[in-house]
Amino acid sequence: MDITWYGQSCFRITERNQTTIVTDPYHPSIGLPELKLKADLVSISHDQPGHNAVELVKGYEYVLGGPGEYEVGELFITGIAMHSYDEENDIIYENVAYLFVYPNNLTVLHLGDLQKVPDQSTIEQLGEVNVLLVPVGGGHGLTATDAAETIALVEPHYVVPMHYAIDGLNIELDNVDRFLKAMGVSQAEQTDTLRVTSSGLPEQTQVVLLEPNLS
Repeated sequence: MDITWYGQSCFRITERNQTTIVTDPYHPSIGLPELKLKADLVSISHDQPGHNAVELVKGYEYVLGGPGEYEVGELFITGIAMHSYDEENDIIYENVAYLFVYPNNLTVLHLGDLQKVPDQSTIEQLGEVNVLLVPVGGGHGLTATDAAETIALVEPHYVVPMHYAIDGLNIELDNVDRFLKAMGVSQAEQTDTLRVTSSGLPEQTQVVLLEPNLS
């Protein structure tokens, strides 16, 4: 399985002979270059320009935009409602996380714009998570500290931070260094693409920084 990051919460997940996924495609109004991606399936965590520009993805047959259980080919997907409520302003921030389960039992969990650490019952429903795609830069997503706490609960094999400040982005977010400090990581692996195999999973949680593909 190969996972490539395009900035914000947008990833392309590919596995040989399986459904190709694009998560949370964004509109260039957020300051990043216009996406030029192809996929079979697009998942949307919530309806905002930084997360829902389905029209910029070519070739897709399926769009997932809500909680539920889905089966596309041999891929099983669970959409999990992880909304948050702003009591002060009486606003509900909708957010759907997606758990992708491949036939080789590799799993990827995309947390969307999760704002609060999930409760234990929600964590237990997830089962084993091989790759966790987690917001770390604040804004309407987890802060660095809350992201670290969430990771400790989920106990994934790989952690890929997303939704943090990068060059060009005009949304105010924290940089990734704050998250690395919260995780106690002095030097994380940096790569263009995370390649995951069921036989090569690390014993301890490994943080991987993906270089954003903005070309």
